[in-house]
Amino acid sequence: MTPADSRRLVLLTGASGYVGGRLLKLLENRGFTVRCLARNAEALAKRCGPGTEVVAGDVLVRESLDAPLAGVDTAYYLIHSMGATRDFEKEDRDAAANFASAARAAGVRRIIYLGGLGEDTKDLSKHLRSRQEVGRVLRESGAEVIELRASIVIGSGSLSYELVRNLVERLPVMICPSWVSVAAQPIAIEDLLDYLLEAMDVCTDGSRVFEIGGPEQVSYGDLMREYARQRGLRRWMIPVPVLTPYLSSLWLGLVTPIYARIGRKLVASMRNPTVVNDTSASQSFSVRPRGLRDAIARALANEDQEYAQTRWSDALSSSGPIRDLDGMNCGSRIVDSRTLQVAVSPAEAFAPIQQIGGTRGWYYGSWLWQLRGFLDLLVGGIGVRRGRRHPVDIRVGDTLDFWRVERFEPHRMLRLRAEMKVPGRAWLELDVDQGEQPGTSVIRQTAIFDPLGLAGLAYWYGLYPLHQLVFAGMLRNIARAAEAEAASGPTPGRR
Repeated sequence: MTPADSRRLVLLTGASGYVGGRLLKLLENRGFTVRCLARNAEALAKRCGPGTEVVAGDVLVRESLDAPLAGVDTAYYLIHSMGATRDFEKEDRDAAANFASAARAAGVRRIIYLGGLGEDTKDLSKHLRSRQEVGRVLRESGAEVIELRASIVIGSGSLSYELVRNLVERLPVMICPSWVSVAAQPIAIEDLLDYLLEAMDVCTDGSRVFEIGGPEQVSYGDLMREYARQRGLRRWMIPVPVLTPYLSSLWLGLVTPIYARIGRKLVASMRNPTVVNDTSASQSFSVRPRGLRDAIARALANEDQEYAQTRWSDALSSSGPIRDLDGMNCGSRIVDSRTLQVAVSPAEAFAPIQQIGGTRGWYYGSWLWQLRGFLDLLVGGIGVRRGRRHPVDIRVGDTLDFWRVERFEPHRMLRLRAEMKVPGRAWLELDVDQGEQPGTSVIRQTAIFDPLGLAGLAYWYGLYPLHQLVFAGMLRNIARAAEAEAASGPTPGRR
C-alpha cells in the first residue's frame, strides 16, 4: 500500500456485522483512513481502532448521509434488511437509493457492494431478488459500483456456517428436504475479504458485477457431511421430497432458535442454485479461493483461536451491566456464568483463584472432584493425580489436576481447559474486575462446554443440577477465602 492509499478515506457500512467487522480490522491493520457509518455510533466506536472515525447516520434517512460521505473515495455497502420485521425488500431498495444519491452528490469514486448469487428468474427467492435489486439501484444512480455476488460464506460466525454447525452438532439423524441437494458454491470468509479489498482498485470500465465462489460446486448436504467428518461425528441424512421450504423453516426455528427469524428467510432461498456462471473474476482479481475442506478446517481452527484470544466476560457483559447467565447457548457452545461482588481489591480477590487445585483443592465438594477424577481414570483418563507444579505460581501450559492452564493474566484472569474424558470440550474461566464501589471487586466464574453431538448434550444436561451445586458453592467459597485472607494479612499475588 502506498502513502497515497493510506490517505484515501474509506467509508464502511455494516461494520457491526459479520463481514463488515472483519473487513474493518483488515482496513485498520493495513493503514487505511476509515470512517464507519452506524445508527448507534457510540456502541460501534468501542469496537474500532483509535484512528477510525465513527459517525452517526441511517441509510433510511437521506439527509443523514451527506456529512458521513463527504470526502470519501471508496464506500463499502454491506447492508441488508433480512432481520427486519417489516417489508425488507422495500427497506433494502429505499436504503440503496438514499445511499447512492448521497454518494453521487459527494463525488464518491467507487461503491463496493456485496450481493448474492442466483439466476435472475421469476422463481428467484425474495431474499436473493432483493440483494440483486440493491445492486441495480446502486448502479442506476450513476455511481461506479463493483458488485460481488457470493453464495454460502464459510467462516466461524457466519449465518450459513452456524446453521450447518448447529444442525450437525444437534441432530444425529436429519430429515433432509430436496433443497439440501441444491447446488451452491461456498467461499471462505478469508477469500471473500480478499475480494473486497482488491475491489478497491480492480480495473474496470465503469460498473461491473463479479460472481465469486470457491472452486467446488456442492450442496448444503455436502457441507454438512464434510463438517461432520472433520468433527468426527456420524450423521444419517434421510431425503424427504415433500418437506417444503416453509415447513423446513419452522423446523429450523425449533432446532436453532437463535437464528430463526433470519434463518427462515435464508431457507426460502435455498431452493435456488447459487453457483458461479461468469468466471471473469478469475481474470480481474488475483484471489485464488480455497476448497471446501480447507475452508471448514480453517473455520474450526479460527473459532478456537478466537475463543482463546478473547475473554468470555467481554462478550457476556457487552450488552450492559454484569449479570448471571445460566446455561446460555452460544451457537453449539453452552455457557454457564455467575458473578459475586466482594469487599476486597482485585489482587486480593484473585489470590485464592491463583491457588486453585492441587492440595488447595477446588473450594467446594472436594469428594465430588475426587469422584470425578476416579471415574475419569476408569475410562482411561488422567484423573486428578497430576496436582500442580507450584502452590501459587502459575504459567500458561501448567496442569492443575485434570485441567491445563490455557490463559493467565496476573490479578485478573485464569482460563483452564479440561483434559478429562468428556463428550466434547470444556473450559473453566475465573476472572476479576474492579467493582463499582471503591475497594470492591467482582469475581466472575464461567463454565463453557462445546458438546460433541447428542452424547455431549446428554452429558451436560444430565449433570446440570450437580454443576449448579458445585459451581455456585465454588464461587461462594472463593469469595469467602478472598475476604478471609485479605483480613488476615498479605497473601500471594497481593501488593
